[in-house]
Amino acid sequence: MEINIRKHGIYILLISLVTLSHLSLVTSSDLQIVDAERRIDVISHIVRVYLTLKVENTGKSSASEILLAFSPEQAKNIANLQAAVVIGKKRKKTYLPLQVNPTDLPDSPNGTKYFTAYLLNPLSTGESVTIEVLYTLTHSLQPYPVEISQSEPQLVYYHDSALILSHYYIKRQKTMIRTPSNKVESFTRVEPADRKGTELKYGPYEDRSPYSYSPVIIHFENNNPFAVVEELIREVEISHWGNLQITEHYKLAHGGARHKGVFSRVEYQGRPSGSGVSSFKNLLAKLPPRVHSVYYRDGIGNISTSHLRSDFKKSELEIEPRYPLFGGWKATFTIGYGLPLQDFLFESDDGRRYLNISFGCPIAETVVDNLTVKVVLPEGSKNPSALVSFPVEQNLETSYSYLDVVGRTVVVLKKKNVVPEHNIPFQVYYDFHPMFMLAEPLMLTSVFFLLFLTSLAYLHMDISIRKS
Repeated sequence: MEINIRKHGIYILLISLVTLSHLSLVTSSDLQIVDAERRIDVISHIVRVYLTLKVENTGKSSASEILLAFSPEQAKNIANLQAAVVIGKKRKKTYLPLQVNPTDLPDSPNGTKYFTAYLLNPLSTGESVTIEVLYTLTHSLQPYPVEISQSEPQLVYYHDSALILSHYYIKRQKTMIRTPSNKVESFTRVEPADRKGTELKYGPYEDRSPYSYSPVIIHFENNNPFAVVEELIREVEISHWGNLQITEHYKLAHGGARHKGVFSRVEYQGRPSGSGVSSFKNLLAKLPPRVHSVYYRDGIGNISTSHLRSDFKKSELEIEPRYPLFGGWKATFTIGYGLPLQDFLFESDDGRRYLNISFGCPIAETVVDNLTVKVVLPEGSKNPSALVSFPVEQNLETSYSYLDVVGRTVVVLKKKNVVPEHNIPFQVYYDFHPMFMLAEPLMLTSVFFLLFLTSLAYLHMDISIRKS
């Protein structure tokens, strides 16, 4: 009897799950996109895509989420994805951020990858909502030819689709692609298609079924710096005596077309507008205001040039590597600077202290393949926790410095594929008792006091050899 009841319960549970899955599928198919506009910016080596969707619910039940579809090639290169609901029109627009998470669906066509945007309020039958999506792609521009000489410009390929890949039916759509210049070698035509100056336009297209796809390839000139930091280690050391010390170790590479042939510095300096146009010889790091004790040195010495411009609003450090970087070339260097602690360390309502500082790379328009942020807390800190608004790998370490006894707790944050959109503040919370600030001064005082006593005892000690 008991076995039959259990079987019956399992049977009901399976039916319920299948029913819920079916309802979810019906809800998804009952959504349609009334109008879609996509703007793709390929001016730098970081591709930014702005997608505006007007979604309408034509079904019989409300919907609380919207699926965003991507090809497998694009999905692996997505560094950042944001979505927001648009309220109002023109200048009175307001944006309400939405939670977006990656989603796995079984039997997705052609390996399509998904992200789910969760609406703030369920979308009832007959209602529509406008959402804007921004996603950033890295390593999506492929140099062709893959090798160029010093005097040649850099040409790249960009692969995409003239039609927006969607899980839903799209009534009307169009796509615009903006290039760095009007030097476009070729592009795939999917009529209607047009090119004016630096903009390519595909569409408008009407009445496209879900998962419609029409591949296009654009071959154009892009001489902007392809600055890729293969590895960046940022060390943030907190001292409660009033200073925040930042040390950044870079392994930089030029990610564009590889340089072939012999490098001529005479030609490079004599023809700056025609020689090495895709190389870069300086970088701009945007540092916080009130920065001090700034230094820059490369991996083999200090033969380098840097310029610091600082005011009460911002600080900019322009650095010049030892040599200009061409495609495939690399450089290693270190940047260090100090900051006033009161600008970045605060106390929460529950008495905990927390550090508030930006996460990403301060060098402008740079892709970081592997970023490690190490926050070194003062000795005696307890219960550390980090609050970051995007997924990161977190762990704890212990480091030792001068006069440390038990060591300092280090909060380690790691993330791959970092872009400028990740340069937003994060917080590290910890508990700290002010008595620990007296540990090192008391230790030094005790050492000097013992030395004084030892010296005093030595001076009053008679160790001479005399006849009795």
